[in-house]
Amino acid sequence: MWPALWAALRTYAPYVTFPVAFVVGAVGYHVERGLRGRAPPGQEQEEQERSIAERREERRLRELAGAELPEVASLKDRLEFAPRAVLDRNRPEKS
Repeated sequence: MWPALWAALRTYAPYVTFPVAFVVGAVGYHVERGLRGRAPPGQEQEEQERSIAERREERRLRELAGAELPEVASLKDRLEFAPRAVLDRNRPEKS
């Protein structure tokens, strides 16, 4: 009896596994949604339209706006960014 049952289960496993996985996934989805709760009324639509990366960037920009940033000299202001020997090497008028 057991070998016949195992053979049947092995044969029909995909037909049994998919509905079980579907039910488990649906129950898990609704349990998580119930535990998480709903978003405030005006915020729910806005949150669905923006991606996670966009929300993270906005949060980081808000954090940076409140922080004091150090003064760093601009590279455009520096005249000697690279040694002159490297820049003048392949110029025929300088050779």
